[in-house]
Amino acid sequence: MTKLFIADIRSAEGPKPLVTVRAAAEGEARLFLSAAYPDDTIVAVAEPGAWTSDADTGSRNGDIREHAGVVWQAPSSLAD
Repeated sequence: MTKLFIADIRSAEGPKPLVTVRAAAEGEARLFLSAAYPDDTIVAVAEPGAWTSDADTGSRNGDIREHAGVVWQAPSSLAD
């Protein structure tokens, strides 16, 4: 079963919009992102916590989506 991960990715031109990836675990998510963005820096990968989106985040393992207009914000570790 896949989980949703959000990623903070930086290119030479600056930060990319928020990226989501479906993977079984964080390590696998990083592998998919490294393959998709070989020239960029993967700054952070995290489970999104309570983050929700009405945009398509994919459903299959390895689905990667950029969410234009959405910027990275680290998930809060605080309970609601």
